[in-house]
Amino acid sequence: MSGSQRVETIDTLVVGAGQAGIAVSRHLTEHRVPHLILEKDRIAEAWRSGRWDDLVTNGPVWHDRFPDLEFEGDAPDAFVGKDRVVAYLEQYAKQHQAPIRTGVEVLGASRTEGEAGFLVETSKEPVRAQRIVAATGAFQHPVIPGIVPDDAGCTQMHSYAYRNPRTLAPGSILVVGSGSSGAQIADELNRAGRRVFLSVGPHDRPPRRYRGRDFVWWLGVLGLWDLAAMEPGTEHVTIAVSGAYGGQTMDFRRLAQEGVNLVGMTRAYSDGVMHFADDLQTNMANGDASYLGMLQAADRYVHRMGLDLPEEPDAHVMLPDPSCLSDPILTLDLGAEEVSTIIWATGYRRDYDWMKFDAFDGDGAPIHQRGISTEPDVYFLGLPWQSRRGSTFLWGVWHDAKFVADQIAIRRAYELYRP
Repeated sequence: MSGSQRVETIDTLVVGAGQAGIAVSRHLTEHRVPHLILEKDRIAEAWRSGRWDDLVTNGPVWHDRFPDLEFEGDAPDAFVGKDRVVAYLEQYAKQHQAPIRTGVEVLGASRTEGEAGFLVETSKEPVRAQRIVAATGAFQHPVIPGIVPDDAGCTQMHSYAYRNPRTLAPGSILVVGSGSSGAQIADELNRAGRRVFLSVGPHDRPPRRYRGRDFVWWLGVLGLWDLAAMEPGTEHVTIAVSGAYGGQTMDFRRLAQEGVNLVGMTRAYSDGVMHFADDLQTNMANGDASYLGMLQAADRYVHRMGLDLPEEPDAHVMLPDPSCLSDPILTLDLGAEEVSTIIWATGYRRDYDWMKFDAFDGDGAPIHQRGISTEPDVYFLGLPWQSRRGSTFLWGVWHDAKFVADQIAIRRAYELYRP
């Protein structure tokens, strides 16, 4: 920074104008905390450019929204598309007059020497802030495992870059990952007439609806949204759920019946051949157990509360085992099977390299309690399991943002106190 460069000063700097940044701005405004939101792209950029064309929300809009703004004009049980979510977030930001400055990238933030606060270098002018809220979440950079070399003769892309079946080259497609994104993309490609192989790992697959209620309702009344931490050993278990096509239970047996070729976890590649673990049966069985466990928990709740909800015995009946369980595909010759594209639905990694202070563990994860960093005046938002299971959903982010803003207001009140 040159000595003549103008430096803007603000009490609280929020980095990121996605759902987390917009939510915390609403609460900071309520507390009359002066703040500024810097966003390197556009409002809700991940929803604009990081989703495929026909993606819809995984939960109905009566649930997946901020508590103080409904999706006007949409049926309560609707699963809305990504453009509708962008418009909703823009509406919320405008309604609460969020001080968002787009097209400004934060390049680095470090503590100022000899005084409180931080100096933040940006792609425009620098900013001095008393405190920083990192509202960028934990999904900054798509992860593609280094399994298949670039010269393997097929296109490799992350699910982040997938748009629709028409944009893919002719040929078969291997989708790696059985969470919501991987399962939905495989389903969409299969419905479009493409030949699809889906690599299925450990997963949970809740019922979309049961006894007339959506699974988000069941998680709520059963207290499962408010679980403070995931069960030990489930860190790599994905959730397969979908609001597509009006909302259906993500059933891998159904996908197999409809033509998707299921394989186990992707393990290795050599000489044009993919190698899969012999774990498809185990992964499917564990997914089925999670599904049936939810039904049983719901039945117990109905009985305990004396609710008049229609019984649904057919929901407990599994479809027949597909042949891929008894005769698993353990190798796939990409050339012989004419695989033109591999789509890696394999998650993201966080990136807080711009934060030049000691707020992270050895793996680069924030050290925090409900978003309050061990580093004074540093806060995080949008983290999975930040305070509860629902922390990455719109309503969960809103509540986490309220807690963070409350703590900022309390700390600021102490700082401003004069006897």
